[in-house]
Amino acid sequence: MFSFRTTSIYEQTDKGLLGGRVGCFCTQNCWSPQRSAYLYDFFRERGNLAALFLPRSSELTPDTNHIDFSAEDLEKLDAVVVEIQDVGSRYFNYTRDVLRLLSFRARMEEGPSVYIVDHPNPAGRVVEGTMPVVGSELWTAKVAHRHGLTLGELCHLYYSEIGARFPLHIISASAAGHEIMPWVIAPASDIPGLFTCGMYSGGGLWNSTSISPGIGTARPYEYLGAPYFSERGGVPPCPPEVLMRPCSFTPSAGPYERQRCNGYQILLLPGARYHSLLHTVRLMRWFSEHYSLFEVTPALLDKVADPVISEYLHGNITFDIVQEHVKAEEQKWIRKARRYILYDDEGPVRLK
Repeated sequence: MFSFRTTSIYEQTDKGLLGGRVGCFCTQNCWSPQRSAYLYDFFRERGNLAALFLPRSSELTPDTNHIDFSAEDLEKLDAVVVEIQDVGSRYFNYTRDVLRLLSFRARMEEGPSVYIVDHPNPAGRVVEGTMPVVGSELWTAKVAHRHGLTLGELCHLYYSEIGARFPLHIISASAAGHEIMPWVIAPASDIPGLFTCGMYSGGGLWNSTSISPGIGTARPYEYLGAPYFSERGGVPPCPPEVLMRPCSFTPSAGPYERQRCNGYQILLLPGARYHSLLHTVRLMRWFSEHYSLFEVTPALLDKVADPVISEYLHGNITFDIVQEHVKAEEQKWIRKARRYILYDDEGPVRLK
């Protein structure tokens, strides 16, 4: 049973929420400015908060993170209320945790109803990339690299694709009454603000390489480099309205923690329409041709999950072939995604 609800989670009168055992699956983004409290405080005050699932580290820990739970944790609950802030890319850790939750629940004969408190997508409706057509990372939805959906819409799609039948209820983003913008509270330690979301659809791939994307600095996914980079390494390729500034930085997390990395800062000129995925794979090809310590790893290919892009990264085809392939796949994804739109707008669009 699926429903889309236009009143807030605090106004829902379902039996499981009113008097049942409730679990809250949250990040710091479940804080309500109207109530000056977190979502789980509401159920704690009501007296029926039975479980709390939070990120394993503090919200500004300079490392990627997850929400830990097991299928057994769900068995004792009547309802699970989910509120995180998605960032618009299919490999965002907390979103994958939510999809894992839905997958676990779908395999249970009996279990809790699931409520998704939706938020706007800070990366907007813009689409980048392709749907996985080869084996990809576990708990990753079959959506474009930058999908252009809200979390609620993404869960709607995933719920349909896995053939789930448990009660799933999406609470409209318009029902939350948020007085603050969706990126004021950082969604994760490596996503400090709105600007980062536009860099993450490609930048998130660097986490599966021997190049640091600046995790543990003030500007992750805008900086990239490694100790083995030359300080005079040449000018990497970049699209119009984008600059590559040579720089150095010392990340406080990742494989080069507290090591000086030489590299580049990606600078977008005002009004630039930046396709992060295409620029990232182009940079990867360039680095592989200029630095022997950079390699295309199986983990990277699992995250890319596209044989055409993989062939390009291995140096077997030219960039124009990748561009045309990505364009066609983005159009295919948009046709699919529009079947799951929950709001009165045009839905996902290509970056032209």
